[in-house]
Amino acid sequence: MLGSRLPPARIDVLRRSLAESAGLLQRRRAADIPSVDIDDYVALNWLEWHGGTLRLTLTGQNVTRQQAQHWSTT
Repeated sequence: MLGSRLPPARIDVLRRSLAESAGLLQRRRAADIPSVDIDDYVALNWLEWHGGTLRLTLTGQNVTRQQAQHWSTT
């Protein structure tokens, strides 16, 4: 799996920025997400291409939820 080849520090950065990226997707602003981030999100199976658009995968939704819970308890 390509995502497992990403350094842990990079995965942590992506995890912390996923909610913001998901918000951009909801506002149809995918062009504002750096392409390198998109590539890494896809490699991690957090985003997927669907009919020419990007969307969160179930895994991406779970990561976003976990991050929200983490920040609400700290």
